[in-house]
Amino acid sequence: MTEAAIAPPPPLWRRLLGFNLLTGIVLGIGGWYVGWYGAHAISGPSIEYFGDTDYNELSVYLAYIGGVIGFLVGLGFLNYPFARLRGYPPSLREKETGGWTRYFGLCTDHKVVGIQYLWGIGLFFFIGGLNAMLIRTEQLSPHSQSFPMGTYLTIVGMHGTMMMGMMTSGILGPFANYLVPIMIGARRMAFPRIEALTFWLLMAAGAILTTTIFFGGFPTGWTGYAPLQTEANAGIDNYILFFALVGISMTLLGLNMIATILTMRAPGLTWTRLPIFVWGVLSTAVLMVLAAPVLVAVLAMGALDRTAQTSFFNAAAGGSSYLYENLFWVFGHPEVYILALPGFAIVLELLPVFSRKPLWGYRLAVAGLLGVSLLSWFVWQHHLFVSGINGDLRPFYMLSTELISIPTGFTFLCGMMTLWRGSIRFTVPMLFCLAWFFNFLIGGLSGVFLSDVPSDVTTHGSFFSMAHFHYTIMGGLVFTFFAAIYYWLPKMTGWELNERLGKIHFWTMFVFFNSTFAPLFAAGFLGQSRRAPVYTGNLKFLNDWVSISAFLLGISMLVFLYNLVRSVAFVKKPAEANPWSSRSIEFQLPSPVPVHNFDRIPVFSSDPYGYGEGPAPSWVVPAGAPAGRE
Repeated sequence: MTEAAIAPPPPLWRRLLGFNLLTGIVLGIGGWYVGWYGAHAISGPSIEYFGDTDYNELSVYLAYIGGVIGFLVGLGFLNYPFARLRGYPPSLREKETGGWTRYFGLCTDHKVVGIQYLWGIGLFFFIGGLNAMLIRTEQLSPHSQSFPMGTYLTIVGMHGTMMMGMMTSGILGPFANYLVPIMIGARRMAFPRIEALTFWLLMAAGAILTTTIFFGGFPTGWTGYAPLQTEANAGIDNYILFFALVGISMTLLGLNMIATILTMRAPGLTWTRLPIFVWGVLSTAVLMVLAAPVLVAVLAMGALDRTAQTSFFNAAAGGSSYLYENLFWVFGHPEVYILALPGFAIVLELLPVFSRKPLWGYRLAVAGLLGVSLLSWFVWQHHLFVSGINGDLRPFYMLSTELISIPTGFTFLCGMMTLWRGSIRFTVPMLFCLAWFFNFLIGGLSGVFLSDVPSDVTTHGSFFSMAHFHYTIMGGLVFTFFAAIYYWLPKMTGWELNERLGKIHFWTMFVFFNSTFAPLFAAGFLGQSRRAPVYTGNLKFLNDWVSISAFLLGISMLVFLYNLVRSVAFVKKPAEANPWSSRSIEFQLPSPVPVHNFDRIPVFSSDPYGYGEGPAPSWVVPAGAPAGRE
């Protein structure tokens, strides 16, 4: 019997008065003011050391750092280390049987953390989508008409920054946290409190970015380029703090995933039996651990330039804004594959289920995922083709960018061959997977224009590059994100989503996604610059078409939201334990999955993709097997 099974939950009034989200918000606000006034208290003596430092900047940084610390203390993250210092025995679990209130505080159940990620990222995804609607409202006129220039640039920057920062954990946060321990036969993640910490750091980061409007916003877009970053008002500090917290969260999330997969696999689960989704998580986690610290470092340098008068990116004092571009894209282009690789893995995981065939070329698919991870480190300077890069380096980065299409093609080929002569079932998750092939193919083909120097000089910084990026990321990651929701949410919640509403959501999203972004290729070729609110009059029809399509695309998201709320909160139709007839281990467990996952640790005997090879599962629980480690 587990610790969680013998410990009854405390009464509701005690849970509300203890360490939870409400307490975290209260202490976070208190910490914010302590940091703000603390910065002003030390500003006087500091003047003789730092000259005319702008202490408004210092106040913003210390205020939000104090706020984040207070927020985490209020959630209870210091309880465990202080308990250990006082001599109490270690506990593996925290608030895992607390009812619905466990979703609003620190909980070490990996399934609770996965659902927290799903709703938290969904909230900020919705905010980012609203900003996109504001952008397209401005683009209804070739002249600036809805917002002042600075406000429009802030909206553009918040949209891109919110989407890029939050969706870096869009798959690993909800689905990897929930599913990886189950798929490898474990009862928990390697470091459950760090797992919870990554979520709450991400939520704190989202709140910080949202409040940038109170400090004047920022004009840099999602890349935060210096020297504009150094010269911007205090709103850019929110950007720096946001991405720094996102980077810390990504690093810890990746480390936890790697440690869990390497050390906690059940007996018999060899590398060649690992589900392809777990391979995708592992390759993504490696990129997170290696790339995110570079982001944190470059943002720390920018913060020091703004508060302590260092000169990392100040050319007048011996620094270089070109250094910022290089360091940012050392993170930024592996990040593109942090977004894309989980989508590859979801598609390859779901296709065998709905085509009733084993995954074709399992080892080739793994090689493709690992090959993309490796080559992603050799392509970042294609973002700098028009930024003063040494001409002798251009051929290398042009070649390396095009070479990455080879391992990407491996995964594409494995998916297509899995479909070949399969008994395909056109369920809602399968429709989203099939849309991935179409969208990602267009994204890949349009990427050739940006990887070749002659054409990139023409299309760089235009709506062409923006359309390519959305086809690659939204057409790849977001479509597979919804495939994962429709596939695994019944298992995660125990409630069935309405299939008719799901298909309405899919078709409206697919049609209006393409209707929104395909015309932007033409707009980019015709010279329309991204992030600019004005354009020539001959492009008005294209922009009107795109804006109306974008509004309809937004409505398709409301269809999904209605389906989700209706199914989970009102209709509540219980889901079958295995609605898709999957052989994967998570669908052999009850819905929703128990807190302890398994009564006994399973033993794996084959891969999970043996469709058409008999009804036996690929894992067993031998009679008399030990209960296994916690």
